[in-house]
Amino acid sequence: MTRDRDAARSAIQDGSTSLGIELGSTRIKAVLVDAEGTILATGAHGWSDRLEDGHWTYSLDDVATGLAAAYAALVLDSTRAWGVAPASLGAVGVSAMMHGYLAFDADDALLVPFRTWRNSTTGAAATLLGSTLGRSMPLRWSASHLLQVVLDREEHLARLARITTLAGHVHVLLGGHPVLGADDASGMFPLLADGSDYDGAVLDAFDRLAAEHGATDLRVRELLPSIRPVGEDAGTLSDAGAALLDPTGRLLPGAALCPPEGDAGTGMVATRALEPGTGNVSVGTSIFAMVVVDGEAPTLPDVDVVATPEGAPVAMVHCNNGVSELGAWATLLGELSEASGHRMEPDETFAAMLSAANDATSEGIVAYNFVAGEHALGLQDGRPIVVRAAGTTLTLGGFVRAQLLSAFATLQQGMQVLREHGVRVDELVAHGGLFRTTGIAQRMLAASLEAPVRVSASAGEGGAWGMALLAAYRLARVEGEERPLRTWLQQRSGIDAGTVVAADPALVAESRAYADRWRAALPLARLAPEVVA
Repeated sequence: MTRDRDAARSAIQDGSTSLGIELGSTRIKAVLVDAEGTILATGAHGWSDRLEDGHWTYSLDDVATGLAAAYAALVLDSTRAWGVAPASLGAVGVSAMMHGYLAFDADDALLVPFRTWRNSTTGAAATLLGSTLGRSMPLRWSASHLLQVVLDREEHLARLARITTLAGHVHVLLGGHPVLGADDASGMFPLLADGSDYDGAVLDAFDRLAAEHGATDLRVRELLPSIRPVGEDAGTLSDAGAALLDPTGRLLPGAALCPPEGDAGTGMVATRALEPGTGNVSVGTSIFAMVVVDGEAPTLPDVDVVATPEGAPVAMVHCNNGVSELGAWATLLGELSEASGHRMEPDETFAAMLSAANDATSEGIVAYNFVAGEHALGLQDGRPIVVRAAGTTLTLGGFVRAQLLSAFATLQQGMQVLREHGVRVDELVAHGGLFRTTGIAQRMLAASLEAPVRVSASAGEGGAWGMALLAAYRLARVEGEERPLRTWLQQRSGIDAGTVVAADPALVAESRAYADRWRAALPLARLAPEVVA
């Protein structure tokens, strides 16, 4: 929070603030910032996906109610903190989990329920695309989803008029143009090297593949949202958009809208990891690392080539499973504390668990955090498992430590591939709710990835804050700002530098030993979905 109460109140009252919204996998979050990027108020609403007809999905009705609930919580927070609530905004930006498949007809009617990044039902399409293009094609990308629809000859294909991402959809609901920022677009189809447009050769190859499998009239470029450079005009908050955010009618339309982005791009902005050699690690329901590269990104299995919001190439290691299983255990232990008459808030439970892990050992314990399938390991489905060797004493600290190492293990494997192929990693910046508790998580991540890891005080706000910064940059452009995004971000006083932890040699040795046990016992993880339906 800014220390200048009068300045904060003035910014809120005169409508010079910027709002960032991110629809993450477990929370819809809203963050309000001033021109310096200082967080003035936040609000959140919990939601969850569900398995429907074999696909992981979220209801678009839940999107609408969740947006209103998150914004209402932000208004309450602003009123409590400053005695005022926003009636107007300078700029608004929306971000969301990337990839997946949102398909609409010519009347903007949803054709099938939203298919999220978590689905691993596109293996045949991803393999075919990858072999045709000579590059890795992730299962979760929109390109894989769309080709799988073609291969499966789904009925709705004949009525398909456009596809977009979740951020792109919400952006249009708010009054925005049907566009995407470079990072979000790069999770739909591969881009040109400069990030300015989709790769035309890839689009042509896709059309040929689709025609070979019966979709002779499909022209994929006509289905895709166009790409809008960072900071450029992407529309204006409409009357309907303002009412969607604030059904009370207090919020006025007219705010500038910035290009919508994916959660990977907002993570890069929140951590200011936009220069070659820098990267960020997002730890949540999924876990992924983004490293900005010099020149072209390497073409490697299980390494995705995406883009910064400015269009620079990024090597991305993405894993479907993050800390959901650790969160499930935190919920269980929270129920235990409540049953004993000592109720703890979720953050208190996490803090107690992580504190116990500080001086413990993970020796003799192996955990798998596979709530869903894991594409990086060829797992079509997942089941969480904990195994300990005979004679191993089970302690809370050792158990939590193993869960942390489990959450980082698949990412650790992918980052090792990047290092072996010469990708430079000078420093990684971590963000996500896990880092609201300082200490062990940051140290174990640095050891697992064998790289310095920085965490800032705003790490827990994650991508919603990054999206708010992109909205503030759009507002600055409206007011005449000409500096590149990365330069502008470096000069924001509301962004703290955070603290850096180097990889501790003793923890590196523990992490490597854990990884050996984890890999050796992987047949258990492959067998589990077969025996536990």
